[in-house]
Amino acid sequence: MSQGAANAPLRQEARDMIVYEQPLTERMRTFLRIEFLARQAQHHARQPSAWSSRAAMHSLIEILAIVSRGDVRGEVLKDLERHATILTGFGNRPGVDRTRLDALLARISQLREQLGSCGANYTQPLKNSEFLASIRHRSAIPGGTCEFDLPDFKHWLSLPEEQRYNDFQAWFRHLKPLCDAIGQLLWLTRESSPGKQELAPGGMFQYQIDRSIGCQLVRISLPAGADYYPEISGGQHRFTVRFLTWSGPEQRPVQVLDDVRFDLTCC
Repeated sequence: MSQGAANAPLRQEARDMIVYEQPLTERMRTFLRIEFLARQAQHHARQPSAWSSRAAMHSLIEILAIVSRGDVRGEVLKDLERHATILTGFGNRPGVDRTRLDALLARISQLREQLGSCGANYTQPLKNSEFLASIRHRSAIPGGTCEFDLPDFKHWLSLPEEQRYNDFQAWFRHLKPLCDAIGQLLWLTRESSPGKQELAPGGMFQYQIDRSIGCQLVRISLPAGADYYPEISGGQHRFTVRFLTWSGPEQRPVQVLDDVRFDLTCC
């Protein structure tokens, strides 16, 4: 990578940037994984091929596995309440757009009501489905959902596209209130802090987190055409960023030796 490329000013247009995110708490890791799987599931569910329906089902099964390991719903409800309290406090501040604020508070209230009305056993209908249970069980085995292992799954995949889509959405609706709420919480988290430009001398950057402010999510923005990427490691007190060059999938990445300018957001 040339010195000029590393030190070139970052363009501000979002479409010209790639954002790399690193969660610093287990709760944030869980939220990001569920957001990723929900987006992946809905993307594939809208595609007409049986292969896409298969991919959507695997994403659904993975979301179910994550939420079955702990009280994710309870954590989300607490976070929605916390954000509602914080946002309400902005109501009397000068310069606040009341229309936008009221719309956001109404959206949070709606998400809390939808998720709360689901009850603690909101995943039980999915767990009670023998069809989904067989796919879930076989998914733990590499290649375990082959057609000879699950003839009923193969039959479902051969059904018309519209029927597969409707069936999938009927299953996903049990998880949708949770996924929608997590999407809103992540949006609030990402928008909570402004980004600032930083410099990584010799491709290395270390950051000490202000304990009075805290940080749950690190976001690093780079120009879309950059031939380097960040490797982020750390915890709730500090984190380190190493910028590595990309030389192709067959080459081992090496640390950038030039200074690198980037946009950093600690959320």
